[in-house]
Amino acid sequence: MKECLLYKKLERDKVQCKTCSHYCIIPKGQRGICGVRENKDGKLYCLNYGKIVALNIDPIEKKPLFHFLPGTQTLSIATVGCNFRCANCQNFDISQMPKENGRIVGKDFSPKEIVKLAQRNKTPSISYTYTEPTIFLEFALDVMKLAKQKGIKNIWVSNGFMSKETLEKISPYLDAANIDLKSFSENFYQKYCGGKLKPVLDNLIRLRKNNIWIEVTTLIIPTLSDSTENLKQIALFIKEKLGEWTPWHVTRFSGAISWKLQDIKDTPIETLKKAYEIGKQLRLKYVYTGNIPGLPTEDTFCPKCNALVIDRTGYVIHRHDHNGKCPKCGQDLDLILK
Repeated sequence: MKECLLYKKLERDKVQCKTCSHYCIIPKGQRGICGVRENKDGKLYCLNYGKIVALNIDPIEKKPLFHFLPGTQTLSIATVGCNFRCANCQNFDISQMPKENGRIVGKDFSPKEIVKLAQRNKTPSISYTYTEPTIFLEFALDVMKLAKQKGIKNIWVSNGFMSKETLEKISPYLDAANIDLKSFSENFYQKYCGGKLKPVLDNLIRLRKNNIWIEVTTLIIPTLSDSTENLKQIALFIKEKLGEWTPWHVTRFSGAISWKLQDIKDTPIETLKKAYEIGKQLRLKYVYTGNIPGLPTEDTFCPKCNALVIDRTGYVIHRHDHNGKCPKCGQDLDLILK
């Protein structure tokens, strides 16, 4: 347990949390929406500091990041809790645990121990992932500062609903982020995520202005987020506000492993192909399908001559680029290699 970084004291021992865009007002003895920040006698504490519930070494492509340190491994960490309640969540057992039963579990780690693990396993990056890193900001930030000192890159895999204050705190230490842009519908965010769309869009723009590498993921859920208009709006936003070189991952939904949408069938391959074509027609340079290994639409092609430059099957990749350039025409491929 540690006192939170970002909150404001109010009258009658209430506090306002400023960690995410909910800006929860929390009475004494209560927790915020995330379930891991509690008002104790007029002070706000994060209950999950250093309590790691998931720790793995993953291919960076699993985040997914296709243009940032391709082919490398990343040390991935998470605590319990989330500021969203997405009906499609696949990690609901740990993301929703504090809200479902009040439990805060995890093995205690110090920031120094996490960085030493990354060094011992020679991973060039640490990813804050699986659940929402915003809700373990204090621990993530302490790790990020040490990692930066040791030359290790920091990656957030996030719903993008952090507060602007949180983004200001992490930006000097954040190297890359994959942000879920779940839909372009405010109603979808409110009904199926327990959040709002606008803060996510605003934070994506802030990340771009701060020169942090961004890749965007949209999980395409049949009947809920698969309309042509919705996909066009997302692709246009990426092109106009983030840049045509920003990778867009359109990924398959699976009802069997979702929290509350088991009755919805898996996304048809044809729908993913439609999304891919929408992105390409709107002149996004890099569009990728996900959760269906083996499709050529998860490979990277040169945006100028269409030569195959990175071949992917699942998380196994074969690079054909020449130090980030197309081997055929010399086009820059927008790869972050170090």
